[in-house]
Amino acid sequence: MKVKDINVEKLENAANMLKAMSHPVRIAILSMLEEGKKLSVTEIHEHLKIEQSAASHHLGILKDKGVLASKRDGKNTYYYLKHDSLSKIIDCISNCSV
Repeated sequence: MKVKDINVEKLENAANMLKAMSHPVRIAILSMLEEGKKLSVTEIHEHLKIEQSAASHHLGILKDKGVLASKRDGKNTYYYLKHDSLSKIIDCISNCSV
């Protein structure tokens, strides 16, 4: 990448996404959502054994920073990775944490 090709706005967006991901609970949530999985807040909080309000809080941060997207289906909202390429980052985090 050449200096003239650097897009500061894209770099700031990427940095904000990485900051949002940098929490143990959020990394766990992202790991659960790999491979195109869509999960509700209830499924996430039950699996991680955390309060539903805590799960909602972390999901809101990830969604706000563009890491996750959501889709409403009846009473439930399902969360999923907004970009498939984020799976590579999650894999890297998992492999580097050994």
